[in-house]
Parts: sequence; structure tokens; C-alpha cells
Amino acid sequence: MRRRDFVTLLGGTATWPLAARAQQTKVARIGFLGLDSASSHAARLAALRAGLRDLGWLEGANLLIEYRWAEGNYERLRGLADELVQLKVDVVVTHGTPGALAAKSATSTIPIVLSAVGDILALGLVPSLRQPGGNITGLSIFTPELTAKRLELLKEAVPSLTKAALLLNPDNPLSRLTLQETQSTAKALSITLQTFEARRPSEFGQVFATMIAQKAAALLLYEDSMLITNSNALAVLAAVNRLPSCGFPELVRAGGLIAYGINFPDMDYRAAAFVDKILKGAKPGELPIERPTKFNIIINLQTARALGITMPPTLLIRADEVIE
Repeated sequence: MRRRDFVTLLGGTATWPLAARAQQTKVARIGFLGLDSASSHAARLAALRAGLRDLGWLEGANLLIEYRWAEGNYERLRGLADELVQLKVDVVVTHGTPGALAAKSATSTIPIVLSAVGDILALGLVPSLRQPGGNITGLSIFTPELTAKRLELLKEAVPSLTKAALLLNPDNPLSRLTLQETQSTAKALSITLQTFEARRPSEFGQVFATMIAQKAAALLLYEDSMLITNSNALAVLAAVNRLPSCGFPELVRAGGLIAYGINFPDMDYRAAAFVDKILKGAKPGELPIERPTKFNIIINLQTARALGITMPPTLLIRADEVIE
């Protein structure tokens, strides 16, 4: 073998592993846009990470996640979304209607995966669930319908109920759609639906005082990140003011009466599959939007006893979980 050929062969043999190693260690970058805080979103974030890990994406090895948290202040979301876009992340992952709208406003090119957003069609985020088109895909929930069903459960638990308070966050665009759906159900149940608003936890005390002054007899909550994050405070205020409540699972575990909803960590785990497909070359607009098919009823019997409510056997037998 000629010396020149030997040197060429040696050089090729030496450089190929380096090139392969560089390709193997290419790091994908995800931008995570959170509505609340890292601590309050811990369980859901752990589910997303677990889903990514099970698909071979390891933080610190082939994956980097850039986190931006709004800490419950939805006005910050657009600026935080812009920061992620400027970082040129490969995918933006977010949750909740405000997060989805902020991400969509910030970019029309970077893929966006929604881990759980209420009524994605009604909000105009995508034109079709089957063919979302554009740069958005992920998972959607039935927030207006969920809230209406919660009112039905409250009426079943408290048949004498004729007046209920619906607590809304006016900064959440989904509030209007939720109110419309719930008002129709309230009318059918002969319940007067009173609406109250709170943008931040510091407003809860005055809002509950107004509820009681207006003789509200029950509390109804919907999927809003600020409200979910403050489930403990809401459960305590409902208990102190002796208001039967129905909302999301976090509320009933904190001491609320009834929950009807979905398992959010499961949806976050599933969102990882969308991220994986996009990082491997799939177009988000060609990935159909998914919706949950299982909804759980949770009843807190401790709270029922404290409120002097005897839960109907027909409701207890349908419960997926009963907290004794």
C-alpha cells in the first residue's frame, strides 16, 4: 500500500467516529412555556419528562429544556414566548388557553405542542382536529362541557340547590365559552348562576365575601391554571364559608366536595409523543389533535360530612375514587 493511501485511510478511519459521535450527541432544544410555577406544575412536568425519557430523550444528554414561567401572571406570557422564539428552540411546549394563544402569537414557524388546552377549535387555534395545519398540534380538553357537568353533579349531591357561584379568571379567554355552556345547563336545572371574577389569589377573600353576601349556595370551578395552582386556598375558603364545591381533582384532594375531570399528568405524558415525532421530522400540522376519552368522578366524604351532606348512593356508585 502506498504511503499516501495509508494516510488517507488512517485519516478517514480517525475522522468517521468523530463525525458519528457529533451526530449522535446533537442536542434537541425544547422551550417550555408555563402558566404557573415550577413547583405548582411539578407533577405534570415530571410526567412530560418521563414521557420524553421513555422515548429516548434525556436531559443533559440529547435534550435541553428552556423553561419560562409566568407565575400566574398571564400578561407575561407573550414576552416569555418571544424569549423562547429568540432562542430558536426546536419545539415550544405549553398548556392552557393563555399559553397556547401567547405561543401562537409569538411564532408561526416553530412547532407548538399543546399538552392540554380547552376547546382548541372554538378558540380558533386550529381549523380542524384531524388536520390542524400550521405549526400547532397536541391535546385538547372539553373545559366548557366539563364545567357544565360539574354543575349537574352539584345538583345531584344537593337537590335543593337553586343558586351557585361560578368563579372565573377574566384573563383567561376560555372564561366566556365556559360561561355560555354552563349558563345553558344552569337554566335547564333551574339554578341561578352567579359569576365572580378573580385574577390573583389576593382577590379570593373579597370575592368569597361577596359570594356569601349574595347568598351563593355552592361553588363551581373550571380549568384555569391560576385557580388550579391555588386549590388549597380555594378549598379552605369553600369550607370556611360552608359552600359545597365541584371542580378539578386538585380541589377535591385539598378538601373540596366533588371533582369531575381528567388526569392532566397523563395528558402531559402523552404530549411527549408529539414532541418526539416532531423532533424526528414530522410536521405538526399533520399530527391530529387528541382528546381525552376518560373522565373521573372523585368525592370527598370527609367534606360531605362536615357540610352535613348525605351523598346519594347513585352518585357514590359512579365515583372512581372516594376520599374517606
